[in-house]
Amino acid sequence: MRLDRLLAQEKVSRKAMKQALLKKEILVDDCPASSLAQNIDTGLQELLFQGRIIRGYEHTYLMLHKPAGVVTANKDKELPTVMDLLPPDIQSDSLYAVGRLDRDTTGLLLLTDNGPLGFQLLHPQYHVDKSYQVVVNGPLTSDHIQQFKEGIVFLDGITCKPAKLDILSASPTESRASITISEGKFHQVKKMFLSVSVKVTALKRVQFGDFTLDSELAEGQYRPLNQKELQIIKNYLEISR
Repeated sequence: MRLDRLLAQEKVSRKAMKQALLKKEILVDDCPASSLAQNIDTGLQELLFQGRIIRGYEHTYLMLHKPAGVVTANKDKELPTVMDLLPPDIQSDSLYAVGRLDRDTTGLLLLTDNGPLGFQLLHPQYHVDKSYQVVVNGPLTSDHIQQFKEGIVFLDGITCKPAKLDILSASPTESRASITISEGKFHQVKKMFLSVSVKVTALKRVQFGDFTLDSELAEGQYRPLNQKELQIIKNYLEISR
């Protein structure tokens, strides 16, 4: 949550916030806050306002193994959503998925009610890599590895940023690979492979930034982030200062 919103909940006036910020009287983990727009989670960080501890609001962070057939949305009139996979006591209008996956794509989704965090993780300036396991309906060769490294060019002239392609197996009718990209254009991975004349038949996200899909998490299951993963969240919060 933004620092100014947290302090407003504590009945601190805007004027008092600005004055305290200038005087370095707002501390986050013993460091002076840099902006009233700074993203804070008092469940992970200690917030002091003029020497007083602000308890504020503890955000929710979940890892979900998205199955095929559900859409990355909070509500849909016709199709099941990722939120439908959660028990009613966890579902919330403020909970959302960080970075959508297509309906037929499976794998890692992060769910949170920390709005600014999602914006940060998806913003190009933070260079958050995403890795996928992919199956295509044709051959992949070393030439494709070089094409992805140089940046695939779509038919409409758009050039993708360089991507890392590792071929796991290849045959004339089916190949398996892993791909790592640093951007997220609409249907990007599928379009990249279409540009080299093969079609994606299965796609699974296994990594998002420093988060790796839990191998023990079955499709459709979720769990709260563990302490190691919460430290990653905290690191991202510190970067946003």
